[in-house]
Amino acid sequence: MSPADAGAMMLLTVHLLALAVACIIFGVIFFLHRREKIKKTEAKIVPPSVLFQRPIINRPRTWMAIRAATPATVQRALGLNRSSPCSWSEGMTGEHDFFISPRINGWVIVTGAGLPNPSDDVDACFLFLIAVSRKLGHVQFFHAESFSHHHAWARLDDGYVTRAYAWAGETVWQQGEKTALEIELKLKCFGYGDDVYSEKILQANCDKVPMLAARWSMDPARINSRATKVANGIAGESSPVF
Repeated sequence: MSPADAGAMMLLTVHLLALAVACIIFGVIFFLHRREKIKKTEAKIVPPSVLFQRPIINRPRTWMAIRAATPATVQRALGLNRSSPCSWSEGMTGEHDFFISPRINGWVIVTGAGLPNPSDDVDACFLFLIAVSRKLGHVQFFHAESFSHHHAWARLDDGYVTRAYAWAGETVWQQGEKTALEIELKLKCFGYGDDVYSEKILQANCDKVPMLAARWSMDPARINSRATKVANGIAGESSPVF
């Protein structure tokens, strides 16, 4: 090998070594940057145990969420008689005509056998909610039966329905424009007379009713357990008015 070739080979070797060192340095910097980025991302992730409370009680099949009202105001609006203090766990069993929860985060939850079932009589459900909303203002209604896939949700303000949908083997109530959250949750709302053959879609709707409730107001099965022990609710029988 001539001196010129030897010099060229040495120069090439030096360049290759420099390139290798540069690649190693770049790799180390990229690794450290990537690890730091992962740490920051993980620090922002909220553990599932914080995002979702484990269900502390059985979720009622049907419930209302009423905003800006006190339990006593709701009691008077429903015309309850023979009322008495009642714990959350007892109230959520559905053994009373009505159970009115303490006020939590600005909402009062109402459940019980006295609430109308849109699957039985959607007109009675409509009239009941209108009457309650005229007295109490903003009222939300939720209904979900996993076995039959029947489901419903509604929002009313001062006696006017702003949004409602109910499925009971067919669409029995469709009123108002579909909300952004319904679209986000991919809830499927069928028109009157539409043929539906997919139980998967109906079950998905039913399963998402609590999600809709949690975003609109409250999911009664996932209220912080400490909040349910602060005060009792009110249980009572309905008057002939409803």
